[in-house]
Amino acid sequence: MATNPPKGTGRKGMVRRRVQYKNPRTKLFIKATTESGRFMDNKTSMGKMSRFKGVKGK
Repeated sequence: MATNPPKGTGRKGMVRRRVQYKNPRTKLFIKATTESGRFMDNKTSMGKMSRFKGVKGK
């Protein structure tokens, strides 16, 4: 039988070597790496707080 993991083992603080940019055309945020500048992910929700959690904004 599966159990829940113990509390307190998740990420603490911001995600390193990641930034997010706002796409002016779609008004959504894009997550990218700082090392190579590759885009990693797009947000799909449009809301006031539609940023990635724990990722530094630019």
